Amino acid sequence: MSSTLLTDRDGRVAILTLNRPEALNALSSELVRALVQALRECDADDEIGAVILTGQGDRAFTAGMDLKEAAAANGQLLNGLDEDPGQAIMACRKPIIVAVNGLCITGGMEIMLNCDVVYAASTARFADTHVRVGLLPGWGISQRMARQIGPQRAKELSLSGTFIDAERALEIGLVNRVFEPADLLLEALALAHAMADNDDRTVQSYKKLIDDGYAMPLPDALVVERERGSEFVNSLAPGALDAGRQRAQSRNRQQLS
Repeated sequence: MSSTLLTDRDGRVAILTLNRPEALNALSSELVRALVQALRECDADDEIGAVILTGQGDRAFTAGMDLKEAAAANGQLLNGLDEDPGQAIMACRKPIIVAVNGLCITGGMEIMLNCDVVYAASTARFADTHVRVGLLPGWGISQRMARQIGPQRAKELSLSGTFIDAERALEIGLVNRVFEPADLLLEALALAHAMADNDDRTVQSYKKLIDDGYAMPLPDALVVERERGSEFVNSLAPGALDAGRQRAQSRNRQQLS
């Protein structure tokens, strides 16, 4: 594994850390390839139930694509990089929580928007600077952000390239929750373990159901939910539902006590 990406485990949770702090964790071609490979390995590992993605240091999650590297290659890096981290995130069946620990710029926002849950430090700052650089996006931000926060808010950010802070990102629905920097990874781990402690097949099927349904008109999505729900129940082994009921009751009591 490349030194540009750190991998760690906390029980059934994999922690992937972008590790180029001297360059604000900018996405070099080496780092992108390492991230895509690590995500594929997480997807294939049955011992992993959830994934956390974050950045090394307290300055940045990532400043986006390494434009110095791209400029040195006369821009060919941007055209020739066939690994798309956004697609790798979407292809991973395990829930992925991104812990945005600082600057999250352009390509970083594209990665963030593909993740399942976004937790941010109160010191995080967000910007889509494609227009400032003079580029159009290719990892999904023009479509995903508009669908998440609305086209007018997306245009406000993307057509100006200006930064917003974590509180504004929370206000407009760009992130799920905001924490003090010292608490960010602990909170992300707590959520990741809550997901990983559930039945893997159910979690993965539910994640796919949400993603697939969101891409459809609501009436079609409701039909798909009903069909998959029925198929899933019919596939359960005898006694599985009662065992699941008992597990849920036990965990509910623990959480409510």
